[in-house]
Amino acid sequence: MISRKEVKVVDKNSEYFGVPTSKLMENAGKGIAEFVISNLKSKNILLFCGTGNNGGDGFVAARHLSEKCRVTIFLTGKEIRTKIAQDNFNKLKKTSVKIYTHDHLDKIDSLLVENDVIIDSMLGVGLTGVLREPYYTIVNKINSQKNKTVVSVDIPAGFGTNLAIRPDYTITFHDIKEGMNEGNSGDIHIVDINIPIEAVDYVGPGELYVYYPRPKKQSHKGDNGSVLVIGGGPYVGAPALSGMAALGTGVDLVFIATPKRCWQPITSFSPSLIVTALESDCLTSADIPIIEEILDRCDAAIIGPGLGFLKETKVAIIKIVELVIDKNKQLVIDADAIRPVGEQLGIIENSQTVVTPHAGEFKELTGISLSQDIDGRIKIVKEWAEKLGITIFLKGDVDILSDGREVKLNKIHNEAMTVGGTGDVLAGIIGALLSKGVEPFNALRIAAFLNGEAGNEAFNKKSYGLLATDIIEEIPGVLKRYL
Repeated sequence: MISRKEVKVVDKNSEYFGVPTSKLMENAGKGIAEFVISNLKSKNILLFCGTGNNGGDGFVAARHLSEKCRVTIFLTGKEIRTKIAQDNFNKLKKTSVKIYTHDHLDKIDSLLVENDVIIDSMLGVGLTGVLREPYYTIVNKINSQKNKTVVSVDIPAGFGTNLAIRPDYTITFHDIKEGMNEGNSGDIHIVDINIPIEAVDYVGPGELYVYYPRPKKQSHKGDNGSVLVIGGGPYVGAPALSGMAALGTGVDLVFIATPKRCWQPITSFSPSLIVTALESDCLTSADIPIIEEILDRCDAAIIGPGLGFLKETKVAIIKIVELVIDKNKQLVIDADAIRPVGEQLGIIENSQTVVTPHAGEFKELTGISLSQDIDGRIKIVKEWAEKLGITIFLKGDVDILSDGREVKLNKIHNEAMTVGGTGDVLAGIIGALLSKGVEPFNALRIAAFLNGEAGNEAFNKKSYGLLATDIIEEIPGVLKRYL
């Protein structure tokens, strides 16, 4: 069973991985026709087609059905809303299909009498609330029919609203949609429309398109996320990279709490970073009051980039992680914070925490050495995410993302992204998304695509000489292209 949002994710990802929506629509329509011809034995078929891609599926089905049946279409709206649906509507002009438009509502009763099979191809997934006209009238008329066979395409029209088609059959694609059952959808028949396995198992632009929270026009500063980055000490650039990546991902405010020796260099990266100097040249427990004050102004925190492994820093990391979790803030544990947390795993159990290890850091976190076998890695990462009640982003040749219930993979990146700082960029993207209210697992899915696609764009320009800063520069362009 698949949710309505995940249907949209898979559709977008299919296009990205080489199977265009036009091909999926052709496969869907052909599948509808084959089911009707094989199972219903009717010669007189009436399709009610909407103006979106659900209607497009109906147009394709009508074209194939017209080779063996008498087919009539009732178009429910004025203008067809997608190009691929319009293209398939245009193809009907070369067939025997008879078409009535929404201006002929008075013809519906006679059309219902004349046809034995009624195909509902009006509305797709994502509908809520009240069914509007002319759909309300059409659905009532179809539901009042006696001795007619009603078939819904993908999902019954009105599903999720105050009124829906009550079909004898629903021909759905790829998988049963969330909430569908025999009581509300009749006999459900699944048609395989050849969605590529990558579109299901791997992340792509679909996650970004569906789950990225677009800012509202009336929003104010801070409404779209505030992030605190706790990092720096031995390494100055790491927290700056995380902060700049968070800004590039669309967060409103980035605060950086960093040891005294780092604050001026980090400030020079950008005037948009709000940098606070801590008490000494490394993170210590004495810095916690300053960090807590900043944390109260933020939605999410990132801890780890560039902190180093001094004993007093490790002690401070544990106390800060506990503080962030106690305040119920979203948290990314990255880089140098992973090892000390691995020594006291209980503090992150069942929390809103994301950990971003590579294989070596995963061993520091869990004590487990990972093999190169991808299936074995998937199993272990999922088990540990479930055991700890957190979300894990295992970085590698194939990234593995899991919240203990679900797993997604990512292969969108390139070999030049081994350059220092790319992990800090990823942490910044994740922190930004968490601060915007994206669920941790979906934040990882978006971040994997956004970081990888930006990295590939940078690689196209800089080849093996790309820098982490080049990736940050490409993030807004990826957002623009896919949102």
